[in-house]
Order: sequence, then C-alpha cells, then structure tokens
Amino acid sequence: MNASINTAMGAREWLMLIILSILWGGSFFFVGVAVSELPPFTIVTFRVGLAAIGLWTIIFALKMPAPTTIKAWRALLAMGVLNNVIPFTLIVWGQIYIPSGLASILNATTPLFGVIVATLFLPDEKATILKIFGVIVGFFGVVLMFGLPDDNQNLLAQLAILGATLSYAFAGVFGRRFKTMAINPIVTAAGQVTGATLLLVPITYAIDGMPSLPAISNETWASLVALALLSTAIAYILYFKILERAGATNLLLVTLLVPVSAILLGALFLDEKLDVPHFIGMAFIAIGLSAIDGRFWRKFSTKSRQKTTPS
Repeated sequence: MNASINTAMGAREWLMLIILSILWGGSFFFVGVAVSELPPFTIVTFRVGLAAIGLWTIIFALKMPAPTTIKAWRALLAMGVLNNVIPFTLIVWGQIYIPSGLASILNATTPLFGVIVATLFLPDEKATILKIFGVIVGFFGVVLMFGLPDDNQNLLAQLAILGATLSYAFAGVFGRRFKTMAINPIVTAAGQVTGATLLLVPITYAIDGMPSLPAISNETWASLVALALLSTAIAYILYFKILERAGATNLLLVTLLVPVSAILLGALFLDEKLDVPHFIGMAFIAIGLSAIDGRFWRKFSTKSRQKTTPS
C-alpha cells in the first residue's frame, strides 16, 4: 500500500528538485575523475560506503530512531539494489566507454521509463497525454543541448546506461512504500546505501580485488569524498523527501535538469562556453517540465474555453 502524494509540485518541491539536479550533475564530473584510477565496482563501493558513514553520523548525532524490523531492512536492501548497486555500477562502467555528455542524454530517458512503470504500478500516478508530451519535449531539449551521438559509440555501454535508468524508474516506484512505513528520509537514505555497501563489498573484492589505498591520488580521494557526501548522502536525503511529498514521476524529472545543471556548472566554474543550442535546449526542457507539472497548461486551457464559450 502506498500513501497518497501531491502530484503537483509546489515551490519547495521544485527548489529541492533543482538542488538535487545540481548535486547529481556534479556526479558525472566526480566519476570522470575517479574512473581514470579506479575500476567501476571500487568507485561505487567507496561512494555508497562513505555516504553510509556520513549519514549514520548525522543520525546518531540527531538521535534518530533506526529501523528495527526485518520488513523495513528487507525493503531498504531492495532499494539499495534498485537505486544504487545496479544503476551506479552500470553508469560507471558505461562512462569508461562513452563520454559523459552521451551518458547524460541516455540518463535523461529516466522519466520516460518512470511514467511507464508508475502507470503500471501506482494508481495515483497514471500517465496523461500532457505528462507524456512533457517528458518527450524535455528529452528533446536534452538532445539539443548535447547533440545526437555518433554512430560509432559503444552500443553495449549505451545499453548499460539505459539499464540504469530503468532501474531508477523501478526504484522510484518501489520507494513510495517508505512513506507508509514512517521512516525519516535521512534514515531511509542511510539504510539504502548501507544495504548497497553490504552487498557490494564482497562483489567488489571478488571482481576488483583490494584497492591500494596509498596509490590513490589526492585528486581521486577528493572526487570520491565529494561523490559520496554531496552526490549521494545529501542528494538521497532530498531524493526521499521529494519522493515522499511529490511521488515517483515528479521525482524522476530531476534527470532532465541534471544536464542543465552540469552545463551551467561548467560555464560558471570551468569557463566552458554556452552556445545557442544550449539555450534552446533549456527552453525545451522548461516547456516539458511545465507540461508535466500541468498547472500552467490547465489554467491556459480553462481560460481558452472561457473565451470561446458564448455568454
């Protein structure tokens, strides 16, 4: 049973979504730095492991109650698999073979899968024509910003990123249950990454072996810490808060905003140039998001009907 949510987001939810997109936009950069020295499973394990340490530190400092039932920990473990183990591993592996720009485009298909999965499993998040239109327009905006990929890009790596987005979609739907379980979003985030860490440690050791910690450069350590604390720990607190308030479909819109955040961060801090396609793409994303939110479009439709109705 899933508790009801507000399908139309308010200013607070939109602000949280924008901040989340900035935190996740930086993750592609942090992964890009770390992947030059460390194999995929090692990066993912460091990411969730360090995030778990950070989150449990907050929980103990604030004296928050931790889950005590097997049912709760089973759900958190499943969430860790769907939202961390599968997608993180697939994305990091995919970024070895394809550029981050293409990874961002493929990652932006998450709302498309989210709409489909939510329609199948969540009665209060059924797809509408306006919502589907908004997702397609927003995705077109992402493609405009980065350009169409070359034909010679690694197909298996692209499929890996798409597999990650499908896993994210199922995670968004599955995560709705934590509202009815009355678990604080910080505790949910901690339980999720803890479950993922417990699963990943033996897998990583078997595949990648024990990493040589002294051989890891300071730059890579900084990227791993930022990836864990900013793009994972803080990001997932926001993730579960938005999921609790606005539902899976609205939450997954963040993947349309992540490329915008990544490009704007590059312009602000890396002196990267913003071209006309970037601004056009952002405009399409804004139109798509407004259609998915629906309030402006419904008001416009109501006013149009009022004008055409004879007095």
